[in-house]
Amino acid sequence: MRGVVLVTGVMAAGKSTVAQALAESLPRAAHVRGDVFRRMIVSGREEYEPGADGDTDGEAAAQLLLRYRLSAATADAYAEAGFTAVVQDVVLGEQLASYVDLVRTRPLYVVVLAPDAETIAARESERTKTGYGPAWTIPDLDDVLRTRTPRIGLWLDSSELTVGETVEAIVAGRERARVS
Repeated sequence: MRGVVLVTGVMAAGKSTVAQALAESLPRAAHVRGDVFRRMIVSGREEYEPGADGDTDGEAAAQLLLRYRLSAATADAYAEAGFTAVVQDVVLGEQLASYVDLVRTRPLYVVVLAPDAETIAARESERTKTGYGPAWTIPDLDDVLRTRTPRIGLWLDSSELTVGETVEAIVAGRERARVS
């Protein structure tokens, strides 16, 4: 897999772990963590919350788009230097198609990790960080994934898969993951 690979899904879907393992399995790869760009804003940061998805002019939406633009540009820079860029971030709903348009590098692969909500809840309870709370609940974000995210790329129900099996499924399904 050369080019750019976007690994997305809801929080606690395994994106970070799978993206790292995928990058490590490739001969020359970089792992681009989208959330790093959110955390770089040290003052004036507006967190993107439910209901903001229709507010394309708000500050939170503008910062989310900035985060996506920066990760896409970083992925393009790594790919231009001969690395496969494995980008990992929460890119759901209509924003998934928009993100595809931000990446210039081809080929571009999209992998959507879609374990069931029960698996997400179990994984979330085992993590040291918490992604869910009053603003984002597991059922709410799972609904955005399953009902409002376009079915592009390779969708994997990784509920019963190990990290290694998930990476194997991505490599085996790379042609289905290829969006351009």
